[in-house]
Amino acid sequence: MYKLEIACFNLESALITAKSAADRIEFCSDLLAGGTTPKIEDIKILKEHSSQAIRIMIRPRGGDFCYSKDEFEEMKSAIKIIKALDVEGFVFGILNSDHTIDIKRNKELVDLAYPYPCAFHRAFDRTQNLNESLEQIIYLGFKTLLTSGMSQNVDSGITRLKELVRLAHNRIEIMPGGGLRSTNISKIKIETNAPYYHSSALLNNSEIANLEEINRLKKLIN
Repeated sequence: MYKLEIACFNLESALITAKSAADRIEFCSDLLAGGTTPKIEDIKILKEHSSQAIRIMIRPRGGDFCYSKDEFEEMKSAIKIIKALDVEGFVFGILNSDHTIDIKRNKELVDLAYPYPCAFHRAFDRTQNLNESLEQIIYLGFKTLLTSGMSQNVDSGITRLKELVRLAHNRIEIMPGGGLRSTNISKIKIETNAPYYHSSALLNNSEIANLEEINRLKKLIN
């Protein structure tokens, strides 16, 4: 059974997704920033209304993925607080200034999040060496890699997505995301055979997830 995760950038989208056929919610805030850590109050509300697994974005700001000492401390503090809410896991990714994986800091966050699983997000797509970056993320203990195949979207990254699934060899969950909609999910699934798929299910420039689109996505992958 193939599974679907919906990225929700606000509480309204998350509550809509909670009523859908989606398997998992990636909860964050600030769509324009590409997703940042949501408010604790919103996480609590979502927990009350959702039966799906919920993963929380840990990201102090938009922009690049190279964080200051204070920003890193903010990420650690957020994980400690949110762990007490018993969510399903966390989503983050830290790079060095040369766009390589920051081994030390990512490892510290993965260890801090334990026993909850962690996903490395699309910061991966800014790295240069596909094979090396993948192996480092697996070594660090991440359970999921969200990626558009080191491209702007899943359509242009489809060849690399297929390669990532092959190289991962079930050691990590490769999850295509970035421009994934009901119009292209069947093609991406056929080409990659990835186990999980990630979409915001946003249509017509709306910032609110579309319930019909979510259910359509789920139906198409199964």
